[in-house]
Amino acid sequence: MTHYDPNDPNRPLPPGDRMETVDTIVVGPGGVSETVETVVVRESNTGWWIAGILAALVLLAVLWILFARGEPAADDALLDARLDAAEAQAQRDAALVQGQVAGAQASVDVARANAAAAEAQARAAEARSAPPVVIEREVPVPAPAQTGPAVVSPTAPQN
Repeated sequence: MTHYDPNDPNRPLPPGDRMETVDTIVVGPGGVSETVETVVVRESNTGWWIAGILAALVLLAVLWILFARGEPAADDALLDARLDAAEAQAQRDAALVQGQVAGAQASVDVARANAAAAEAQARAAEARSAPPVVIEREVPVPAPAQTGPAVVSPTAPQN
């Protein structure tokens, strides 16, 4: 039992409650009777809770419908994207290997060019350091051919 008198119009009410006065006039065969009733109306949040739960269920149903429809297409798109990514990765790896092979080939070419230059320098150094080769042989001096007297003409150069 509470310490409040429910019929006291000056009593404090809990939040959300309100007090209403209802006048009732009854006309009957015996006369007119008038009654005054004071009613405390308590507000309830049950309606709001029911509306909130229904709204949440509707929202979940809408989201489920939206995402359930796009799921097979999303799977196909995801699979295609993964295949494209794998193909791009394979192409990148192949290009990397080709680049490494080309770099190795360039290194081999540079090494061959350096070896050829070193060999040429070695030959030049060997040629400079070797004593000269003297070939001696007797060469017969040819005898001048005498076919006739020499002719001196005025246009011939004079040394």
